Amino acid sequence: MGGNELILRNNPLNVSPAVGQGQCLASQLSSLGVGTGSAVIVHASMRAVGEAAGRSETLLDGLLNVLGPQGTLVVPTFTPENSDTSSAHLERVRGLGKQASAQLRDTMPAFNADTTPAPSMGIFSETVRKAPGAQRSEHPQTSFAALGRQAEEVVANHARRCHLGEDSPLARLYDLDARVLLLGVGFDVCSAFHLAEYRLPKPPRRTYRCVVSTHGERHWWEYEDVVLDDSDFGALGADFESSESGSVVLRGQVGAASCRLLPLRDAVDYAVEWLSVHRKRVDFG
Repeated sequence: MGGNELILRNNPLNVSPAVGQGQCLASQLSSLGVGTGSAVIVHASMRAVGEAAGRSETLLDGLLNVLGPQGTLVVPTFTPENSDTSSAHLERVRGLGKQASAQLRDTMPAFNADTTPAPSMGIFSETVRKAPGAQRSEHPQTSFAALGRQAEEVVANHARRCHLGEDSPLARLYDLDARVLLLGVGFDVCSAFHLAEYRLPKPPRRTYRCVVSTHGERHWWEYEDVVLDDSDFGALGADFESSESGSVVLRGQVGAASCRLLPLRDAVDYAVEWLSVHRKRVDFG
């Protein structure tokens, strides 16, 4: 993958925008507050957007039209499928015998930033990942894909031992004062909150393991990183939205989906304070 211009139907975005559904979505996104030239991380449910608004490619066209050639679009392209310590894998092998579990583990492919799909992230994330000019970070479990002027800046140098902390695209988006677009989904999937977990004093850590490739050789890699826990993100988001800080959350409709647009930096800063109070069950001191 290469290039850093926002791409619309294989052409630079400075050509005339597509008409029809994409233009309608672009108008709705603009009314919501998505700004030209901004950086936006998107979590989207195409089912919520609805068939009347078209396919995921149509939504991508609409977003790129609004962001313009100076904007940057980012999506999570996480791959829990290549890890035997992820909750997705543990659920998958539940009830399987030892031999069947071992066979499944032996067939799990190594992560490849250019080709490994991210099926659990939804259709829209996959559409962005596969778009011409898209760039993807190299973390084998919590990668991000990006299109646009600052795509390379966002995804570069994603440290293998840092899922979603200071050496990840989330921290780069914080620095860029990016926006979070929750398109038909709730705060429970807002990955930006994970950055706050790293900013707590002495956050708990655990062991992770996944399949990687080094010089063409497939092998398992084990490492330690911060415990990622999104179980209370829904409650965190609700409190953020209802607080004085929540006045920055913009709400609107895109297609059939109810949406929120919010500054990532404000959300993370609020989450640091909130988590330090509400996760007293963990010793952060």
